[in-house]
Amino acid sequence: MTITAQDLQTLSPRDVGASQFCDMLFEYLTVAGQSRYDESVTQLEHGLQCAHLAEQAGFDSTAQIAALLHDIGHLILDEHAGHGDFLDDDLGHEIVGARLLTRWFGAEIGQPVALHVPAKRYLVATEPGYADGLSEASVRSLEVQGGPMTPDEVDRFTQRPNYRLAVDLRRWDDQGKVPDAATPPLSHWRQALIEHIDAA
Repeated sequence: MTITAQDLQTLSPRDVGASQFCDMLFEYLTVAGQSRYDESVTQLEHGLQCAHLAEQAGFDSTAQIAALLHDIGHLILDEHAGHGDFLDDDLGHEIVGARLLTRWFGAEIGQPVALHVPAKRYLVATEPGYADGLSEASVRSLEVQGGPMTPDEVDRFTQRPNYRLAVDLRRWDDQGKVPDAATPPLSHWRQALIEHIDAA
């Protein structure tokens, strides 16, 4: 059975059990994740690199899963560099992804995913030189996502739950674009996903 984006949007881990759901999710990520969002890595490679960075930094499984799956909205929306209109509009991939992840794993994973795009706008506004390190795709997407935050937006952002994890997630997002970087396979995070599903 081939798993589609529509399947993931309608399916709940409670429908099939945590173990089977993880198998289905990993199948989807393996196939759909071969597309490229960034110029340097596939979407699957990007997710694996981000999760590995979170693990290396000593963050818990909540942060690692958020990092692994933070861009699943791009896959659900079929948003990738193979389309001629790619990044012409902001389709809100972070919101699409966060809704799914909150339903599957809870808000502790969904919330930082929802905020990882605002976190980029926050860092551009508050950290001198941050924008200079963005990839070409991130620079293009920043334009349609609203550009740097205003001071009022910065104040509101820093009042949001999990904003600090969202900023960390944003940094892993920026760093996780290294061609041919060595990472653990998806299966490395399987047990952690099952535990979070069972606890949600």
